[in-house]
Amino acid sequence: MSDRITPNPQAKHHSHPFHQSPSNSQNIQDVGSSSSHPNPTHASHHNNYTDGNPLAHSSSSPSARNAAFAGYLEPGLYTPKKTKLGNPAPLGLSAFALTTFVLSLINLQTRGVTTQNLVVAVAFGYGGLVQLLAGMWEIAAGNTFGATALASYGGFWISFAILLTPGGFQIAEAYAGQGNKLELAIGFYLMGWFIFTFLLWLLTLRSTVVFSALFFFLWLAFLMLGIAHLVTPNPTSPTAAAVPNVPLTKAGGLFGLLAAFLAWYVAFAGIADASNSFFTVPVWHFPWSERGREMRRGEEGKDV
Repeated sequence: MSDRITPNPQAKHHSHPFHQSPSNSQNIQDVGSSSSHPNPTHASHHNNYTDGNPLAHSSSSPSARNAAFAGYLEPGLYTPKKTKLGNPAPLGLSAFALTTFVLSLINLQTRGVTTQNLVVAVAFGYGGLVQLLAGMWEIAAGNTFGATALASYGGFWISFAILLTPGGFQIAEAYAGQGNKLELAIGFYLMGWFIFTFLLWLLTLRSTVVFSALFFFLWLAFLMLGIAHLVTPNPTSPTAAAVPNVPLTKAGGLFGLLAAFLAWYVAFAGIADASNSFFTVPVWHFPWSERGREMRRGEEGKDV
């Protein structure tokens, strides 16, 4: 999220329809100088007005005042105080972690649960919508990697929820009577996400061990699940459902579960500080990363 555009303090004042003529300006200044200002704030505002006229200020001033009702979409003459933008990454990571956690447990067939339809609610409401919003906020924060990752995986969860929604865009119905073709198409879809995640993982190799491990296990999960669908055999009868390879699906569930826990870990590391926690968690910077080199130089300086 970009900063508010501010006027150039070096620019010259421009004429204003309410600007006083030189003679009138002098009269106003004389009146202003002869009057007393028991309120110092009022006196400060008066002195900052151009020629004493509160509507005659120019937009080139570095003060908090705006050009009257123009340029800033503000209904008043004064801008509100700037607020500090929070870190949206933990929110996006938490949304990703919970949704991945639920789906991975189902892929592992935990307690005999194999139907994935419950994921629809979580994928639409949390992993999809909330993570997509976090990605948009990362754009405003100037974090290109975070915006690309969070917004993309938010889109992944929304699209995956559409696949699981009964009657959703008639996707499953379009493959009716075609044997394993739906599972093969889902395999293509998952392999595309494997490639995307692998590329993101390459960009984490100069960050931290935990952050890089998150994307490492995630691309492994996509790879296992993609292959599981691509090797789906044709059903033995026209009425039977095609089932993806079970061992590979469970392997994908295991790697997805590890990615979910790491996402929660990274989210906690991004939230915990002295203001809200009695402890922080390590993230282990790679020794070849910029932060790792700084830490190593600091340790060498202590030994001297």
